[in-house]
Amino acid sequence: MAEIKSALELAMEKSKKYVISDEERERLREKEILQKATGLFHRYREGYLSQNEMMREIEKMDEKVRERVKEVLFSRWTNALSLDSDPERPFGAIESLKGRSLNDIRKKFESLRSVYRKEIEEARQTLSLEIVKVLKDEGIDGEAVEPNVEGSEKWKGRIEEVNRSHQERLKEIKDALNRL
Repeated sequence: MAEIKSALELAMEKSKKYVISDEERERLREKEILQKATGLFHRYREGYLSQNEMMREIEKMDEKVRERVKEVLFSRWTNALSLDSDPERPFGAIESLKGRSLNDIRKKFESLRSVYRKEIEEARQTLSLEIVKVLKDEGIDGEAVEPNVEGSEKWKGRIEEVNRSHQERLKEIKDALNRL
């Protein structure tokens, strides 16, 4: 009498033909690590995860995975540093990942960000005055006139110019972080 095989036994027999190579296994492992790191990055950045919770989740991971996730997160947080956004969360995450304070680098960044913001505000005021003058020359005047600085092409060009002028110093700060 023929033996009846279960669905699991049949599936196991069929799957014997398929073997995952070491290369494919490593690629899948790296993809899984990137997904974990990306999830932690976004949850922390958006405020759904505290710094302590992020570090607790990382510490629960296998040692090799933990180190790779830290590398990916460090890279992401370093790249996320921007002169336009609040640096508190990125620096907090980087300090947690490195296990040390980064006051010197943080001060350099804040100084650069302060200069950047000052230049942006000066550009905004200068352009606002220019727009008001042009409108006044066209007969449009009064307290209710509010120039749309951000909508002008000059503004976009000026912002790009200010960004370019500070990118080298921002890169130096990011390089200093990467040397940690």
